Amino acid sequence: MDNNKAILKSKSPYSATMTREQFLFHEVRTTAKLLHEGCSTEELMEHIVSDNLFQYPTEKSLKRTVRICLRRLDALEDNALVQAIATQPFDVAKQICLYAMMKQYRLVWDFMITVIGEKYRLADLTFGKIDINSYFSRLQEQDDWVATWSDSTISKLKQVIKKILVENEYLDNVRATKLNPVWIHPILENAIRQKGDEIALSAFNCFS
Repeated sequence: MDNNKAILKSKSPYSATMTREQFLFHEVRTTAKLLHEGCSTEELMEHIVSDNLFQYPTEKSLKRTVRICLRRLDALEDNALVQAIATQPFDVAKQICLYAMMKQYRLVWDFMITVIGEKYRLADLTFGKIDINSYFSRLQEQDDWVATWSDSTISKLKQVIKKILVENEYLDNVRATKLNPVWIHPILENAIRQKGDEIALSAFNCFS
């Protein structure tokens, strides 16, 4: 990376590392369960790698994903939410995992609030390529670092975001043109309010 790009990157809140990641629900939940059981990060890493709990082909990919999961759980800054990912039913845990992604990636945070939250606010449940495309166009106009991202990077990020929406049942499938109404689980709503993060509630169709 040339010096100019490095400077742009350091000044931007946005990152494209998500292209190499996904929603990783099974992996994050497995990691949260081991933490909840009292494993240290070293023990947890050893356990996941030795038993190949993620069913990955290489040790390197396992270790990299464990580190991603730990960063995501750290982003919550809330042990009660980590415990909820480990112990609550799937739908509750998934929703908290989405919030963890929002906390970790400004890209997801802004998208969920300014695009999805705004759709719910306006009771406009239409959703299409235009929504996701205009979001990235806006970002590229506003942020010099995002403006340097290649078309293939942007395209991959769009795919990841769409998959996140499908996995959390905002969309029925990647070709869906209509958002489903979602309901926020009280555990997450209370945690968000306690953190003073109320701006995030719109992403979960919560305006009360």
